[in-house]
Amino acid sequence: MHLAPRIAPGAPAGRGWLGALGHLLTELRIDVDLSGRDIQREFDALHERIRTNHRTRDAMRALPLRLHGLELRLREADGEYFVYAIDPQRNRIVAYTVFNRLVEVDRRTDRHLRAPHTKVVDGYRRMGIASAIYRWWLDSGRSLMTGARQSAGAHGLWMALARDYELAAVRIDAHKRVQRLPLPPPPGFFDALDTRLVLVGRDCRLADFTQHAACRG
Repeated sequence: MHLAPRIAPGAPAGRGWLGALGHLLTELRIDVDLSGRDIQREFDALHERIRTNHRTRDAMRALPLRLHGLELRLREADGEYFVYAIDPQRNRIVAYTVFNRLVEVDRRTDRHLRAPHTKVVDGYRRMGIASAIYRWWLDSGRSLMTGARQSAGAHGLWMALARDYELAAVRIDAHKRVQRLPLPPPPGFFDALDTRLVLVGRDCRLADFTQHAACRG
């Protein structure tokens, strides 16, 4: 395992800039987490819809992931991917990840990037569920981009994954193209919602979906 982040070529190595980057993002662009009780009610309703809709149920396939006895199932619809972690002992969904398409980007970029979002109920957090699902996605040769905001937990997960996968900073321009930016960005740069982070999947290249841009303060 890498002890330092894998940074896009041309970016300065070291842990100092990564800590500063984490501070900027967590300070400025944080989502509010729902309570575990709210999430469980949402999951119970979702599980019931899946159980009673044979088309949705039949479209799901098992993922080859073994994690604390949980069963992970995948569904794809309209280019978006949904992963459900099910506790077979309780017959309940206990975690859910969606890999969203990004309406902000052009068609070329859409082929390469998805924005993940994960919810986990109380009692199943800090078990590495989201990490295992994101690693499965990245190891499958697909890349990830942050959404406009992240929870503190999600941002911490991204910084942990950056030890094993290439990390890059990007900006989405007015033409929906993804411009690669130098790291670290200047203070205040992440005030803008069009600046994001990317984790590059195995055997993928940033050049396939980015172009260089000057870093403006």
